[in-house]
Amino acid sequence: MPGWTRIYGLLVLPMLLLMVGCASDKQVIAQANDVHTQIKPAVITDPTLDSYVQQIGDRIVAVAKEMHEQGYGPKAHQSADSEWMFKDVQFHLVNSPTLNAFTTGGQHVYMYSELFIISKTEDEFAAVVAHEFAHIYGRHVQKGMNRQYAILGGAAAAAVAGAAIAGENNRMTGASIGAGVGYAAGQFLGLGFTREDEDEADKIGFQFYVRAGYDPNRFADFFRQMIAKGYDKSPEITSSHPKLSNRVKNAERRAGELPPIAKQWRKPNIASAERFAELQNRAKLYAKKVPRDKTLEAAQLLLAAFPSCVAPEDLPEQKQAQQKILDSLNTREK
Repeated sequence: MPGWTRIYGLLVLPMLLLMVGCASDKQVIAQANDVHTQIKPAVITDPTLDSYVQQIGDRIVAVAKEMHEQGYGPKAHQSADSEWMFKDVQFHLVNSPTLNAFTTGGQHVYMYSELFIISKTEDEFAAVVAHEFAHIYGRHVQKGMNRQYAILGGAAAAAVAGAAIAGENNRMTGASIGAGVGYAAGQFLGLGFTREDEDEADKIGFQFYVRAGYDPNRFADFFRQMIAKGYDKSPEITSSHPKLSNRVKNAERRAGELPPIAKQWRKPNIASAERFAELQNRAKLYAKKVPRDKTLEAAQLLLAAFPSCVAPEDLPEQKQAQQKILDSLNTREK
């Protein structure tokens, strides 16, 4: 019986976490800063590349701040002080062969070098930058943390029920199976909310992108490129993202609904087409010159393990990285 009491206590802990409350901006920012210390070895420190990516990010943030002052945004954005979102937000180009972009929700946005290198224009790249900042603007990481609390609570409840059904002699097995099923079900049910966040990031990001001076007809170019590469085959119900084809349609619809004044928002790109190609080559050379060591490998593994924010489902290399990290954790526990 003492063993079961200890197990029960561990299962109830997530439920207590759930009762504590919602994830705060302060918690998300602190977590993002902690993660950045692990990713930092992979951040590209070339001043020219760093300055260019930051200029695009700053252009997006400046427009977002103006729209914030006009009251634009979802309820999650307007419900709390958001001034921190427009101060010292860092847009990092990171040395990674994984096709992705990601934000940890605080003041860090990571644009992967592979994504930068395959982007055909600055417009295409800037659309992804705008999408990522929109995740911060919409407090999607905060919402995700709250969903994880809920999933943990649901898994704990399922584990208690599983242990009760299993009987006195099989409580450990029953609790384990119950928790696994509860967690898996929670994750699956949570996919719809994640798709909602991704669609909202497209919606908000599109507004930032267009008002920052970029071509509205180019916002969906990266989605089109992903479709051409064969990344739009999974049913939407099993994915954390809307189908790429639907994202293209939504972007085209939003472009068609822009008011006539939108033509006045257009600005020249920061880099010409020729300069953009030069910067891409610079990024390729940087990746080849940087010596590989344990710290870089660890940072790149973590970057590869981040969930996909550009494809409808995690790419094979992302799943492999996630499994590698899980295997490492399991080995340590043993």
